[in-house]
Amino acid sequence: MQEQPLKVALIGNPNTGKTSVFNILTGLNQKVGNYPGITVEKKVGMCHLSKEVNAKILDLPGTYSLNASSMDESVVIELLLNKNDPDFPDVAIVVSDVESLKRNLLLFTQIKDMGIPAILVINMADRMTRKGITLDVDLLEEKLKTKVVLVSTRKNTGIDRLKALILDYKNISNEPCLNASLIDPVYFDNLRKAFPNQSLYKLWLVITQDVNFANVNRTEIENNTFLVKSKVELKKLQHKETIFRYQFINGVLKETYQVDLSKAKDLRARLDKILMHKFWGYVIFLLILLTIFQAIFDWSQVPMNFIDQQFALLSEYLKHSLPSGVFTELIAEGIVPGLGGILIFIPQIAFLFLFISILEESGYMSRVVFLMDRVMRRYGLSGKSVVPLISGTACAIPAIMATRNIENWRERLITILVTPFVTCSARLPVYMIIITLVIPNQRFLGMNYQGLVLLFLYLIGFGMAIFSAFLLNKFMKIARKTYFVVEMPNYKTPLLRNVALTV
Repeated sequence: MQEQPLKVALIGNPNTGKTSVFNILTGLNQKVGNYPGITVEKKVGMCHLSKEVNAKILDLPGTYSLNASSMDESVVIELLLNKNDPDFPDVAIVVSDVESLKRNLLLFTQIKDMGIPAILVINMADRMTRKGITLDVDLLEEKLKTKVVLVSTRKNTGIDRLKALILDYKNISNEPCLNASLIDPVYFDNLRKAFPNQSLYKLWLVITQDVNFANVNRTEIENNTFLVKSKVELKKLQHKETIFRYQFINGVLKETYQVDLSKAKDLRARLDKILMHKFWGYVIFLLILLTIFQAIFDWSQVPMNFIDQQFALLSEYLKHSLPSGVFTELIAEGIVPGLGGILIFIPQIAFLFLFISILEESGYMSRVVFLMDRVMRRYGLSGKSVVPLISGTACAIPAIMATRNIENWRERLITILVTPFVTCSARLPVYMIIITLVIPNQRFLGMNYQGLVLLFLYLIGFGMAIFSAFLLNKFMKIARKTYFVVEMPNYKTPLLRNVALTV
């Protein structure tokens, strides 16, 4: 067995199934931490590639490009620029969605141009026939100068070939897709003369992004007056780079990727028309919440009764099996019933996590974010604040960490301050005890009174969060307005594997 495992970085746009690929490669052999000094989640797992070789898989935060606009995206570029980082990858796996290949290839070409061996994984390949997509994989490999793997995490296909390519990463070309000097020939010629032994594209990323490069100190670049450009000039050159990349991508896909629109189903458009309706969209969302809280009460009764009965039987068994005395009473009437009183609430908490996971996996949560943006704007928040607030029903700590995706500092701070008002799963057992004691277990129009009261308590928490945000918005002013852009992922049947790992 090798002493040092291969280091593999898993990179991709949000909603490409990157985490599903990570879960298949690592199984339960993974751990979650944080990057030093920041709240960005760090997921690392071990993958068994062969009898002698293991790989350390690092699931990097989702990013649309290496032009960082959030803390998550900065983590990706900082790692890829720093060869001294212990997690610097031997090979990068760029995960893309077969239906959004054009947009996903922008990130792939940027990583390829950094000189890192990169494998392109095209996920959700099982949807190709249904969506009328045909893809010439061999020609795509030739055009991109890399290896391409068609993967379906739902059917678990393509994973063995991916592992084989990771093992053979040294034979993957690190030749760039584009010539970076095309962005501005004169400027890049000066850059080459100033730093003759460095990667031009890596230097370009250091200049345009507020990041560090292990090989070059930022002050060395800033001291060269002919390399210093204004932010406006740099932004124009970034736009020029993006145009060049999409021209290259369009040329590649024109020869390798075709979509027969007559075969593609229009189910997504029909669902969006209903779920994102300016009136019925809100009604459906409230009905979904009502269903969730009804289910938390009704569906959890059977496992809760089972746990209660088992601990009661265990307590009686210990009373009759152990010799009578203080120690026996402590165990049989104290410790065992105490543990039972805690564990009995696990089914309700598990159902809460189950429904949140299903909403996220199905793609519906992104629709809720877009739907609620119009409402949230009035209170100093944005649609992106909805994700932390809803996640706060599970636990406030990861919900607050999720605010890092909110670009505007003011909206991010307000969301952090009001999220604790949302009822989390730690308060759920207290609510359940009070509701069970006070509210009768009766039904009205098929709805359980106890479930309605639980929903009402959660709505009070949301209401307090919104009211607090409204007050904070009055005191925290900002010079310019922000705009909300969100990607609408395709609707998907939630993967049982991912839902189970979340629960």
